[in-house]
Amino acid sequence: MNIPSLSYQEARPLLGLRVVDVRTPAEFADDHIPGAINFPLFENDQRAIVGTLYKQESPEAAYEKGLSFVEQRMGGMLGEILGVPVSREEWLPKFRKLVPLVQSLKPEKALTLPLPENAILIHCWRGGMRSCAVIALLRELGHSQVFHLDDGYRGYRTWVRGQLENLNPETPLVMLRGSTGVGKTRLLHRLEKVFPGTTLDLESCASHRSSILGAIGLHPKSQKSFESAIAQRLVEMSAPPWFVEGESRKVGDSVIPKNLFQAMESGAHVLVEASDAFRVKILGEDYASTPESLRELRERLPFFEHRIGMEWKGKLQEWLDQGEWPKVAQALLDLYYDPLYGRGDVRREWTGRVNAESGKILEELEQIRKEISEALR
Repeated sequence: MNIPSLSYQEARPLLGLRVVDVRTPAEFADDHIPGAINFPLFENDQRAIVGTLYKQESPEAAYEKGLSFVEQRMGGMLGEILGVPVSREEWLPKFRKLVPLVQSLKPEKALTLPLPENAILIHCWRGGMRSCAVIALLRELGHSQVFHLDDGYRGYRTWVRGQLENLNPETPLVMLRGSTGVGKTRLLHRLEKVFPGTTLDLESCASHRSSILGAIGLHPKSQKSFESAIAQRLVEMSAPPWFVEGESRKVGDSVIPKNLFQAMESGAHVLVEASDAFRVKILGEDYASTPESLRELRERLPFFEHRIGMEWKGKLQEWLDQGEWPKVAQALLDLYYDPLYGRGDVRREWTGRVNAESGKILEELEQIRKEISEALR
């Protein structure tokens, strides 16, 4: 049996296409196609068992064990994919009929586009037995709107890497730089609302604020997921120049792709300034607005106390416990963040300076972007 297949490049622009990822929850959590739904054929521990059998016993033993796991899960999985229950009496005979054929199932690229309405695209890691088995069974049950993603998640990753590698390292960028707390990320969000398609928010892509405290209240993404978010954002954007927040090579633990970082380093740098009162307010909203955030913040304060001097041991934690967050924030700015990050910007050539508290900051930044764009013509 041949399985109709299409590439991610072909699938990406299709409207209304449901993408079903049958990999394990752990594989899905590491990275997945944006908008995909995870209906795993194996749970994490089941896939580990199959893998161990394959290495330590034989491929045949692994295959048999895998089939037993699949049979246990298939009924519920079919219902989740289709949105309606499928009786065991209906699917089990067809499943057992397909079992001897599973290893011979072959994806077939010959496919007529556009796809039918409500089409479902199913994939696993590399378009192998997991996805092909599910698609074959669904088609045996009469659901002809089910298709296969060529080369699976691996094919999608090829597309992501291509997007990042094809980005011109000389892409013109307007780099927003400035001291901690001036609200650069918030400024990107405001710019995006007024000038859609002009911003690349790397901290949102990484789900990390790019500092020692950057993960507070967030769930940082893996490197692959970070790259996926950037690749997807790149295809949504208008023509450059784009606004990007100035970063070091890493955002949390995520490394900025090489070509993008080169463009950032050679971009037009704009210094964003603000008063200490404004910065303390922004930091409080980001890091000290909920009980959970305060708990995470307190756990990290010993790091700063050690860095700024032993005489500070326990002092920042004491202030935080007393509800004196502004004193904590001001000390962090004066003794840690400003000295640390200020050194990196001393030698930069500034294209412009703006004040985060100005009511005209968006217009000022857009004017800088327009001037850069005109100079490139």
